Amino acid sequence: MSSKPVEYNATVTYKKLLTPTLGLFRVVADKPWPSFIPGQYAILGLNHPEQGGVMRAYSIASAPHLHEQYLEFYIRFVNEPTSDNPMTHLLFEAKEGDRIYTRDKLQGHFTEEKCMGVEDKRLKVFVASGTGLAPFTSIVFEHHKHHGANGNYAIVHGASYAKDLGYVDELEEIMNKGAEHPRYLPSVSRPQETANWEGLTGRVEVHFQQDRIGYLEKKLGLDEEGFNPKNCTVMICGLQGTIANTITSLLYRGFVPGDRKLRRALGVPEEMAATLFFEQYDTTPIIDIKDEALIAELSARLKEALEKFGKDLPTASAVAAH
Repeated sequence: MSSKPVEYNATVTYKKLLTPTLGLFRVVADKPWPSFIPGQYAILGLNHPEQGGVMRAYSIASAPHLHEQYLEFYIRFVNEPTSDNPMTHLLFEAKEGDRIYTRDKLQGHFTEEKCMGVEDKRLKVFVASGTGLAPFTSIVFEHHKHHGANGNYAIVHGASYAKDLGYVDELEEIMNKGAEHPRYLPSVSRPQETANWEGLTGRVEVHFQQDRIGYLEKKLGLDEEGFNPKNCTVMICGLQGTIANTITSLLYRGFVPGDRKLRRALGVPEEMAATLFFEQYDTTPIIDIKDEALIAELSARLKEALEKFGKDLPTASAVAAH
């Protein structure tokens, strides 16, 4: 069954393919968008010859101060996991100057404001796989525009190859240049296919495992066992595996998820403030909360970690009031 065709109201003004399946796209609307909060997303649409209008949500990678000029998107061609939505197939065929549809409302709650709060002084660690980087570039680019310095942000970004690391030059420049400790840490899972690779190796989530997080702490300039909710908050964006494995690893350090269903399953008290937030790009459940044995093990893991790392943390009401 086909959908009603969409009426184009914007133009693709810039297209850069980093690889055949990974690209940067800039879109200019006929009527400029209102401003947005870094971390929000836009709905883009194109007309398919058989399915009619197809649409998909994309996180905005560019900073809000550019919204009257364009929005930029960091997009992967969706082939696996397979999808019935051919939006990216159409988009990757588009040329600069082609018309496109966009909703005029920019929305979403995966923002610094809605998660830990802008005023939180702890190190905000952004964990991304692939194009899950997009909401975090919007945050750090906007902060750099207005404040110049990096602020209390760190990005750990994973991809298969170095060529898949979008915005690597820009992030190196504003987050690592002249810094005592790097705040942008890229990781590739196939370093043998990247000549002279000197960054982290492995899928991004492995750096939070108990046997590897100590090295990450040293890179970030944290004390031993300093990667804990007294010193850090965490936002994760990407595919299910990245999010699930990062969460289960960080439960050892006492990080409390913000997701309500997961909190209830883990027995987290209502008054305990969240310190770990995520946004996923697929529909697979992050953690199977119906798996009683798994949930029991994770609950025990978190309870033990909170006894060690969770003392004197602010309550949810205190964070909200602040």
